[in-house]
Amino acid sequence: MSAEVEFFVRFWGVRGSIPCPGAATSRYGGNTSCLEIRCGGRLLIFDAGTGLAELGKHVRGDGPLDADLFLTHTHYDHIWGWPHFSPGLDKDTRLNIRAGHLIPEYRIQDLMLGLLNDPLNPLNSETLRANISFEDFVIGDTLKPRPGIEVRTAHLNHPNRASGYRIEFAGRSICYLTDHEHTEGGPDKALVDLTRGADLVIYDSTYTDEEYPNHVGWGHSTWREGVKLCEIAEAKKFVVFHHDPGHDDTFMDRIARDVTDARPGSVVAREGLVLRP
Repeated sequence: MSAEVEFFVRFWGVRGSIPCPGAATSRYGGNTSCLEIRCGGRLLIFDAGTGLAELGKHVRGDGPLDADLFLTHTHYDHIWGWPHFSPGLDKDTRLNIRAGHLIPEYRIQDLMLGLLNDPLNPLNSETLRANISFEDFVIGDTLKPRPGIEVRTAHLNHPNRASGYRIEFAGRSICYLTDHEHTEGGPDKALVDLTRGADLVIYDSTYTDEEYPNHVGWGHSTWREGVKLCEIAEAKKFVVFHHDPGHDDTFMDRIARDVTDARPGSVVAREGLVLRP
């Protein structure tokens, strides 16, 4: 693809549940969920885990930030980075935050601003200078955040609800499906439809098949179920994501070998990895 229509995803946080920094996780990373997706110069951010703080440091020196942040849901591991997002300190920052899992009971604006009430956070109600807008959508809606960019949504199977996303740009597509528990009898039809023919599918692979029976109902899946979804949907590259904090680098290496044996071309997400569909 030419530079004018560049389209890629960069991983800033790949873990679930809780950050797990340290020597044992240094190669794959210990920050929780956060993706940077670039669409021809436009920045879309998906989830605000602790990786968001690192993304913020990276982009802050590039001039005024104008971006869209999409949240799958608002469990702690997906929003911990928000009070540490340094571009929020800048008056020239423009950020539109979207979520689909809270309505009708709650609003994303109330939740995200409520997280800034603690004066000890670097970004708080006193230091916030950015121009922030908020949007609650209905899961299943198709969103058009910027010209030429389409974001389709679908329900994920997770406690308190969560949104799955398909980002379409310049004839390519990236699916982001994290915090989802597979269902007995095969993938949900709406999820198959969302991932149909996708170039990249980033999927919740928290557990191995051996671990999953002890975590039924927790709202997470396995890499084998991700492979199954990609096969049924005729998707292209499969990406293992939302690693359990107890899986160190050696454990993740074994998963990487197993998943590439099962579906050649598959990859395990790690901090700093850039993939182009």
